Amino acid sequence: MQAWFDSGGVLDLALGLLLLEAVALLALRGRSALPTVATVAAGGCVLLAWRLSMLGLAWPWIGAALLAGLGCHIGDLAVRLARPS
Repeated sequence: MQAWFDSGGVLDLALGLLLLEAVALLALRGRSALPTVATVAAGGCVLLAWRLSMLGLAWPWIGAALLAGLGCHIGDLAVRLARPS
């Protein structure tokens, strides 16, 4: 089990499950699921950045993943704030 965590396999599993969740949400709820999918994508980008750092990639790749996560988060907030209460 320790080797699975050390190798990053647990992050690969989490990223795969997040992808399945996003696909299922879009398939089941369609366009109404976009804010939720944006939230899932933001979390996925943070996990991806973590995984890239474990692989030893250069900082621009990690920064790009974090920047993509920020974009997803801002998009999610924009949609949620634009909705009437």
